[in-house]
Amino acid sequence: MKSCNKGVLPGYYCRYNFKPLDGNGLIFSFLLTTTYTRFDTKRAFYLTNNQQHYIRSVPNQPVSHLPLNNWKYLAAGIGFAILWASASAATKIGLTAAQPFVIAVSRFFIAGAIMLTVTHGIQRNRLPAGEEWRQLIVYGLFNISLYLGLYIVAMQNVSAGLGSLAVAANPVFIALIAAGWLSHAITFKHIFSLLLCFTGVMVAAWPLLLNSFASPAGIGLLVVSMVFYSIGTIYYSRVQWNGLAILTINGWQTIIGGLFLVPALLLTYHPANNQFGANFWKSVGWLAIPVSIGAVQLWLYLISRHPVKAAYWLFICPIIGFAIAAALMKEPITWFTLVGVLLVLGGLYMVQKRN
Repeated sequence: MKSCNKGVLPGYYCRYNFKPLDGNGLIFSFLLTTTYTRFDTKRAFYLTNNQQHYIRSVPNQPVSHLPLNNWKYLAAGIGFAILWASASAATKIGLTAAQPFVIAVSRFFIAGAIMLTVTHGIQRNRLPAGEEWRQLIVYGLFNISLYLGLYIVAMQNVSAGLGSLAVAANPVFIALIAAGWLSHAITFKHIFSLLLCFTGVMVAAWPLLLNSFASPAGIGLLVVSMVFYSIGTIYYSRVQWNGLAILTINGWQTIIGGLFLVPALLLTYHPANNQFGANFWKSVGWLAIPVSIGAVQLWLYLISRHPVKAAYWLFICPIIGFAIAAALMKEPITWFTLVGVLLVLGGLYMVQKRN
C-alpha cells in the first residue's frame, strides 16, 4: 500500500502516478488515469497489482460491501453513459451544418476556455511549468488533434451508432497497445478480445455499408483515430504531472489540441459549406459542455467510488448510442446491429475481467 502524503492541491491527498506492469489496468481509467481524492476519513485509495481499487478505510471492509447502489451513484453512471454515447449523434447533427474542423475547433476552444476559467479563475490552481508544457503539447496532439480530428472527419462517412460502438471498444485498443508499449507479452486474451471487437464493428457495419450509412474509408479512419487515442492515454499515464490539477491538464490540452487543428481548418474552410444556425450551435454546445466537461466529471466521480465497477458503465454506451442514433438520425437497427454490439461487449468483458 502506498503512503498518503499531503499533495500540492489544498485539502487533497494521495496522488498516484499509474505505472502498470501490463496493459490491463489502464482500461479502468481510460479517460483520466491520475486522480486526487479529498480525504474525509471514510474513503481511501490503494494500489495492488498496479491497479487502482477503491475501499472503505474501515478495517476488514470488503470492496463488495461498498454502498454502490445509492441513487447518486446510479444517476451518475446513467448520466455518464447517456452523455458519452450521445457524442456521435451530436457530431452527425453538427456535420449537417458545418465542416468537420469548424465544429472541432469551436468545440475545443469553448470547452477549453470554460475549464481554464474554472481551474485558474475560480479554483486558483497553478499554471503548468517547465516540462509540463511539453507534456501537454504531446498529450493534446494525440488526445485531441489526432484522435478527435480524425474522428470527426471519419464521422462524415460513418453512422452515429457505429461511431459510438467503435468508441466503446477503446479500452481493448488501450490494453493491447499498452502491452506492446511496455514490452510485455501480448496474451491470447488481448488478441481475441480485439478480434471480437473488430468483428463486432464489422458485423454491425455490414448493412450500413450496403445502405450508404458508412464507408470503408470512414471505418478505417475511425480505427486509426482509436489507435491515436490509446497512445495518448498511455502517454498520459506514464509521465509525471507533479500535482498539476486534472482540470488544468484537460483545459490546456484541449486548447493546445484545438490550436494544432487551426491550420487544417484554414486550408479546408469554404464559407458556403458552413451555416452557423441552430444545428451548428446545438452540436458544438452539446459536445463542448455536456460531453467534454460533464461526462468527464461524472466519470471521475464513478472511478472515485470504484474504478473497477465504473468500467462496466462503458458496456451500456453502445446500446444507448444506437438508440440515440435511431431516434435522432433515423439509422436502422437490425440483427446485424445486435450481434455486433454483443461481440464488442464480449471483447470488452474479456479485457476488463479481473484475473
